[in-house]
Amino acid sequence: MRKSNLLLVASVVGTLLISGAAMAWSANKIDREVAETTKVFKDEVNGSEVFLKEAVGYLVFPRVIKVGFVFGAETGEGSLIVAGETADYYRTTAGSWGLQAGAQAKSVVIAFMTQDALDKFRSSTGWKAGVDGSVALIDLGAGKTIDSQNLTDPVIGFIFGSKGLMYNLTLEGSKFTKIDKSESESESEPESEPEPEPEPESESESE
Repeated sequence: MRKSNLLLVASVVGTLLISGAAMAWSANKIDREVAETTKVFKDEVNGSEVFLKEAVGYLVFPRVIKVGFVFGAETGEGSLIVAGETADYYRTTAGSWGLQAGAQAKSVVIAFMTQDALDKFRSSTGWKAGVDGSVALIDLGAGKTIDSQNLTDPVIGFIFGSKGLMYNLTLEGSKFTKIDKSESESESEPESEPEPEPEPESESESE
């Protein structure tokens, strides 16, 4: 194998390992981050609070990290919110080729506006944007408000950072897979050592 091919394989494997290890969050950690990210989304995007209430369900990925050099991989963990409660946990993954370097982070919110769209998403074993369903990304200018009456797409997505909505990005090809976080719902506590049994009292000497 040529040296260039070896470097390419190393880049792919290293990227996947780094990005995967960086996002191994517990259920409690995801819940906290989702709550904070949802608050930021509502603060940064006008009309988002009403919009989310009208959605049948929505995904929140607080931190989707993209790393790479020649091959780029991105991943992040989040949760599906239905009726104001966490329904399931999900991981998003995507890959891309081309000259790229460093690391980038973004937050993603995907809203399901119809029950049919939500049901199809939840019944899939690995829902892929652009294949299993289209995601209409919303670009809002400064000062504009989300108008749900004019949004007729069944699945609507937002990509944003600390400074608001991000543009010229896409979710095309991103895969969303349900993950089991039941074992990490609570931090394990060290088992306490058993208390020693009391020693039997010695018989008193007869007077």
